[in-house]
Amino acid sequence: MKFEQILGQKEIKERLIQSFVNNRLSHAYLFFGIAGSGKLGLAIAFAQYLSCTDKQEKDSCGQCLSCKKYEKLIHPDLHFVFPVITESGKKKISDAFISEWRELIQNDVYISYNEWMQHLGSQNKQGIISVDESAEIIRKLSLKSYESEYKIMIIWLPEKMNNSCANKLLKILEEPPHNTVFILVSDERESVLPTILSRTQAVKILGIDDDIMQEYIIKNFNLNTQEAADIVKISNGSYVEAKKQILASEENKFNLQQFIRFMRFTYSRNIAEALQWADEMAKIGREAQKNFLKYSSILIRENFVYNFKNNNIYYLTKEEEEFASKFAKFLNNNNVNEIVKVFDEAYFHIERNGMARIIFTDIAFLVMRVIKK
Repeated sequence: MKFEQILGQKEIKERLIQSFVNNRLSHAYLFFGIAGSGKLGLAIAFAQYLSCTDKQEKDSCGQCLSCKKYEKLIHPDLHFVFPVITESGKKKISDAFISEWRELIQNDVYISYNEWMQHLGSQNKQGIISVDESAEIIRKLSLKSYESEYKIMIIWLPEKMNNSCANKLLKILEEPPHNTVFILVSDERESVLPTILSRTQAVKILGIDDDIMQEYIIKNFNLNTQEAADIVKISNGSYVEAKKQILASEENKFNLQQFIRFMRFTYSRNIAEALQWADEMAKIGREAQKNFLKYSSILIRENFVYNFKNNNIYYLTKEEEEFASKFAKFLNNNNVNEIVKVFDEAYFHIERNGMARIIFTDIAFLVMRVIKK
């Protein structure tokens, strides 16, 4: 990964390069800041720059054998440590999950802890960096470098390191082998042990500039200027948060379309359309079904509140409000609680693996019965 692939962060990139040029390279860095600011990407790009055999003025060359191996995250002198879960047949060390890690990072270096856990299929398991990892770190760094002048150890989320692991690393962090560079990448600096912090050079990574973020998401997500500006405003410099909002926005568009369709055929009591809709909804996947039902329950409440004509007490997007201006009048004290209950109970049954086609058919007929009360 080259520096040019990281959004913004011009000053940090220049400072890191100058630390090498001026022979002021630290043996241990702590990159800290909000998730999604580009810290992990910067760590990898800096490591690639240090190992590059044809360094350019502002970046690695991207063409030498070293850079080609970094592109695939397979350089033998680049080592990763990250939180892992307990999994049958696997050691509780990062190397046991390195294939999954490379797969995720090569696809998108802007990741969160939750995304990594989901990628591992952790369910409710918590990822940690265990004491077993410390022995691996010490073993790897005791060996000579294979190809590069530098051995580089990137530790992602050191705040997930348990005390036993952290304490065993104190000595090697303070006095690492020759030409060894640690880069710790933290979302929560305050949760990292003080004894670890004291052995690193802190580098604060600020959020991505709004104009850079906006230009990028317009280009990559086909958003218009206003949509992108709204996303940037609530993302607070985090590309992780921007992605989350964009995905939620797309999901909400689908949910609103289905909700409008649902309310139209239930009000007109179009049974054929209801059965077709139930068939389609049964095929979209359980999580998407749950999201629709939850969204619909909330939207019913907001439409009811819309009737009071006080925009300080309801929360609707522009598109939702346009629909509410026509639909809200059909909700009243006689039917709103019953309709909300229909969606809430359907959510309960979907969550417990009920038959989706039957459940969605059922809610259509139930709402047909009460919508005109």
